[in-house]
Amino acid sequence: MTETLRTLLAGLIDYAGLFPPAALEMGEAKRRYASYSVGEHAWVLGRFVVPAARLEEVDPSWRCSVIGMPTRVVDACEIKVESASEVPAVLPGVIAYYEVPITDDPTPLAGTTGRAKVRTGGLTPDAFPSSAVLAGFIARCTAARVPFKATAGLHHPLRSVQRCTYDADSPSAMMHGFVNVFLAAARLWNGGSEAEAVATLDEQSADAFAWDDAGVAWHGQRLTVEQLRPAREQFAISFGSCSFEEPVHDLRQLGWL
Repeated sequence: MTETLRTLLAGLIDYAGLFPPAALEMGEAKRRYASYSVGEHAWVLGRFVVPAARLEEVDPSWRCSVIGMPTRVVDACEIKVESASEVPAVLPGVIAYYEVPITDDPTPLAGTTGRAKVRTGGLTPDAFPSSAVLAGFIARCTAARVPFKATAGLHHPLRSVQRCTYDADSPSAMMHGFVNVFLAAARLWNGGSEAEAVATLDEQSADAFAWDDAGVAWHGQRLTVEQLRPAREQFAISFGSCSFEEPVHDLRQLGWL
């Protein structure tokens, strides 16, 4: 694996096994997170995502992202709001990701400790935004220098048609790939255009991306490790997924991990 991929993937996946479509019981979700945290790919793992009402069931030493208003200081929380211009305050020391409508302007969060959260999919095909809409959101975050995380529908590295849930009769949808999303965001952060971001989000072929230890190239674009690292650390932070094993499996199938 190249240093560039390691930089892109480090701490990328917040584990949300409690939430659909996995919807695991708390005991099983905790068991899996504990196992992942000491496993071969622990360096890819981020926070454990938990509803505020169940926070006390989780090991207090874990890095958690709480859905809702936390009752004690945690690493982060995620709160759904109608607009970035009206967000509730959280406890000092807690990173707050505000889930705003994807068409909203995140600029009011600029210069605050608040960050944006974008929903990139869901349980039905209509929950998946187009590449143009998603690129527009990321571009507005870039312009305002507002960090963001993503959630929903990002189980696979590359854009592809997948089932929306694990049910045998589940509908399928064209899903965004997390590699596409985070490379598009990093390129925008480093001066790329919105049109380039759309093309990156639309790419379905692994062969389009050329990785080496110094950087990655695609569509005539290139990001160096030195450009990618601050984009990940300061801007494109992570994504929530109810599965950790699926993303890792797909990365291995591609020979990228």
